[in-house]
Amino acid sequence: MDADQISLLAALLLSLVSVVSSVTDPNDFAILDQFRKGLENPELLSWPPNSNDPCGPPSWKHVVCVGNRVTQIQVENVGLKGPLPENFNQLTKLYNLGLQRNQFNGKLPSFSGLSELQFAYLDYNNFDSIPSDFFDGLVSLRTFALDYNPLNATTGWSLPSQLQDSSQLTTLSLMNCNLVGPLPDFWGNMPSLTSLKLALNRISGALPASFSNLGLQYLWLNGQSGGGMNGPIDVVASMVSLTSLWLHGNKFSGKIPANIGDLTFLKDFNVNSNDLVGLLPDSLADMQLNKLDLNNNQFMGPVPKFKAVNYTYGSNNFCQSDVGVLCAPEVMALLEFLDAVNYPSKLVSSWTGNDPCGGQWLGVGCDPNNKVSIINLAKYNLTGTLTPTIANIASLTQISLSSNHLSGPIPKNWTSLKSLTLLDLSGNNLSAPLPNFSSSVKLSLDNNPLLNSNESEPAPSPINNSPPSRGSQSPPNNHPSTNPTSRSYESPQGGTSKSSKLLVIVVPVASFAAVVLLVVPLLIYCCRKRKDAPSQTPTSLVIHPRDPSDSDNTVKIAVANNSNGSGSGSRNSSGIGESHVIEAGNLVISVQVLRKVTNNFAPENELGRGGFGVVYKGELDDGTKIAVKRMESGVINSKALDEFQSEIAVLSKVRHRHLVSLIGYSIEGKERLLVYEYMPQGALSKHLFHWKSLNLEPLSWKRRLNIALDVARGMEYLHSLAHQSFIHRDLKSSNILLGDDFRAKVSDFGLVKLAPDGKRSVVTRLAGTFGYLAPEYAVMGKITTKSDVFSFGVVLMELLTGLTALDEDRPEESQYLAAWFWKIKSSSEKLMNAVDPSLDTKKEETFESISIIAELAGHCTAREPSQRPDMGHAVNVLSPLVEKWKPVDDEKEEYCGIDYSLPLTQMVKGWQEAEEKDVSYVDLDNSKGSIPSRPTGFADSFTSADGR
Repeated sequence: MDADQISLLAALLLSLVSVVSSVTDPNDFAILDQFRKGLENPELLSWPPNSNDPCGPPSWKHVVCVGNRVTQIQVENVGLKGPLPENFNQLTKLYNLGLQRNQFNGKLPSFSGLSELQFAYLDYNNFDSIPSDFFDGLVSLRTFALDYNPLNATTGWSLPSQLQDSSQLTTLSLMNCNLVGPLPDFWGNMPSLTSLKLALNRISGALPASFSNLGLQYLWLNGQSGGGMNGPIDVVASMVSLTSLWLHGNKFSGKIPANIGDLTFLKDFNVNSNDLVGLLPDSLADMQLNKLDLNNNQFMGPVPKFKAVNYTYGSNNFCQSDVGVLCAPEVMALLEFLDAVNYPSKLVSSWTGNDPCGGQWLGVGCDPNNKVSIINLAKYNLTGTLTPTIANIASLTQISLSSNHLSGPIPKNWTSLKSLTLLDLSGNNLSAPLPNFSSSVKLSLDNNPLLNSNESEPAPSPINNSPPSRGSQSPPNNHPSTNPTSRSYESPQGGTSKSSKLLVIVVPVASFAAVVLLVVPLLIYCCRKRKDAPSQTPTSLVIHPRDPSDSDNTVKIAVANNSNGSGSGSRNSSGIGESHVIEAGNLVISVQVLRKVTNNFAPENELGRGGFGVVYKGELDDGTKIAVKRMESGVINSKALDEFQSEIAVLSKVRHRHLVSLIGYSIEGKERLLVYEYMPQGALSKHLFHWKSLNLEPLSWKRRLNIALDVARGMEYLHSLAHQSFIHRDLKSSNILLGDDFRAKVSDFGLVKLAPDGKRSVVTRLAGTFGYLAPEYAVMGKITTKSDVFSFGVVLMELLTGLTALDEDRPEESQYLAAWFWKIKSSSEKLMNAVDPSLDTKKEETFESISIIAELAGHCTAREPSQRPDMGHAVNVLSPLVEKWKPVDDEKEEYCGIDYSLPLTQMVKGWQEAEEKDVSYVDLDNSKGSIPSRPTGFADSFTSADGR
């Protein structure tokens, strides 16, 4: 037997020995081998390359077997990158799988048929899709986590009905993995479930009724994007095992259930940033909570004395700001009424504060003594019942609640209202019994089918003791004015005499005759006046400058009218027309003027659109260009109006060369308009991301540095140099506007918050733009000025890379600019590859400044707010990078036409001779000539002192 034959025989023997000694199921080995080969970094597993026996001995690292079958794979936080095999579900004996905190990607294979799988941790990876049959047959599943995976990013995915077959499931964690749509209603079939965490998805709809009596301890549904969940939260009061309930960042409405105190194990309750309303129940105040967050809702009434260890309740409609301070009795009576009619949104947003007569309480009128005298809420679509607490407002003279959907009886104690003269409850669905009101009260009860059809003891009618239906006879004005001094209703006196009947006939006829005699001549006069008068259209307006620190210094707006179309605000005798001067300390401008200068908001003048509405370009008669932001009627809600008022409030208090100036605003009817200085180059975003499609020149590096410095200076002023400290909350490239010289100004102050003194942060409703939001703001709703610093860091990254802050069309690892930039900024090679290709980076000084800006962007976007610099630091870093001024030519012999080698007298003479040739020379003997005359369009009252 030669050497070759001996070698062949030895190889055969070795292979036989290997087969005999291998104990792993061949199919299990094949799947693990395929798993290893699909990884980009399989070496991190430390699996022997020539072994085909994962179950050993010795067994492979991270693999656990029972007999010859693989039962566990545990690779938590190893750093593996790659997909899972399609046939992964053929590991049929797998019962514990730990793949969390790696970089697994691609399609998640189906787990269908893994009937013995009890624990599966797939969270914090990059799986991008999930099959519809994934949960089929997972009957033994007890814990499942799929958090922070970008599954089906575009379409999202919903929980399948097959999940309810996992009846042993105790923990289900699916946070931030693109769940969409309403929650299913099968939770009652999952009695073992104790932890359900579905936060940070796109779930909509109401809380399922099947949550009732579920033994959950943790329920996290916070932070749903795309509108969020809605409806009442009453069902949670029956979930008596809850210890942690997070519902913040949604659109839940209604009241906190009165029996919330039944949740005796609850320690953490967060409903921040919802639309919850009403009085807080006493049972909530008595709960021994570790943390209670009620911020940013519409809770009303007094702030109770909480027994919670930590609690916050800011940005609500409480009547008092301090804990335990009661509301005024009139306020409580009205709020109880509001509760009985189910808190209509119009009234909730209007009935705030502790003085109905001191604020703008819709439908509430007061007498000269500042006592509530009128409730006029006719045709307000009210539902619910009438509350007896109204009887506590003894000063009431008129109650008009006609044409609503109110039901139930009229409270008997309303008869105790001694000053009441009118009670109009017609057009509702009220029922008997009817209380006996005094004859001095005029009742109107028409169109209450249940009330009129019941045989009940009628109240004594103030009109001829007739049945209640006749009480609807009322004066022509069916809706009493809320003017405190007005009395739209007169209390009729009882009686049946002929004289009273005659009075009923004669008085209306006489009144009509008087109206005809007075009105007809007046109409004729007005028609002639209008015919004779020239057509007057507002043509121009001029805003006088003012010192923003002087709140008493009003602004005058001159609107000139003329018949020939030439605009001028100056008064003269040449027939130009009347000049209307409006005293407007709050920058009020007529809608007519804005329609004129925008050509009635013509489409060709449209500059852009946003969530607020449309921005139009306008031009005054003197050529001054303005930008008019017009709120669309479809978005006029309490949130939009808050932003509108916030923009006015902030920009009327601050002035800075790098903040867009508010010229004025207009509120007339349904129109809400803001008027700004015009920024001809538009938003920074179009020059960074859309310059090719718009045929623009790309921004040079020098211009980008100047823009960054301008923005930093504007934000530094907001944060620390203004008389108050403001937080912008929505700093982004589309809110940075450029002038003709490409100098930048920060705009859009609708989300600005005042930074409270002495507090590290303020909790507020989540707003702003994803991609620019600081993590502590996006997750917890907490903001400080450092939240703006984070946004500024993202803008720096955009200036460097030319990439948008968030783009789902980019490769997965670079979709979120801030996270990707952090990975590449430390490598010079990767950083330079990431720089906007339109930039010239060949110059050494350019590369150096790019590195500095990259480092600054990194500091500004640090995870912890305390690690981010102030905007003042950003200004200090950017200032030296912006090119300093220097003369064009270094003229040593002669500079600006002056020979400095000559004696002084000759230098002066030479300078004078040179200046005489200059057409712009001004005679110094008559310095008044240097002050130009008042420009056309300025009011006569404008003086040089105003200019200063």
